[in-house]
Amino acid sequence: TLDLTCRKELCFVKFSEREKMANIQAEINEVQPLLLSATVISTFQFYFIDKKREILEDMNRHLEAVLKEKTTLRKMLIKPRCQDSLPIEVTFHKYIVELLTEAVTFIEKLENHLQAVRSIPQIPNDMKNMDTALTKTEVLVMELEELGAQILKWSELQKEVYSD
Repeated sequence: TLDLTCRKELCFVKFSEREKMANIQAEINEVQPLLLSATVISTFQFYFIDKKREILEDMNRHLEAVLKEKTTLRKMLIKPRCQDSLPIEVTFHKYIVELLTEAVTFIEKLENHLQAVRSIPQIPNDMKNMDTALTKTEVLVMELEELGAQILKWSELQKEVYSD
């Protein structure tokens, strides 16, 4: 009769499913020594068993903490949240609305501000790159002016040759 009245909890059903999955994985790991050397397989088996053990221990610790705080969590869920906030006088409602709109605007622009702050350390490097680009541009302009002067000289020489 005790077995008939026993009821499995949902969280423990998940554990049994995990245990079945672990057993299936262990069986798969037992077949693998046929394909690989025994030392490599045993190393992998110990590694995976240790990982599974760590996962199960973490889940166990979490569930124990939930069970310890069960009454506290239940009280928090039953207690209405609106009574936790401080009442605001009617005269200040206008300022709260303005403050909230500014907060929303700040949050919308926060990503742009963060990108600007992140780029500050890169400014000296960017300035060096701009200076070298400016120097290269000035050199190209001087070379272009020289080339233009040479083209003018060449065109004058061509006019003189054709006019003779």
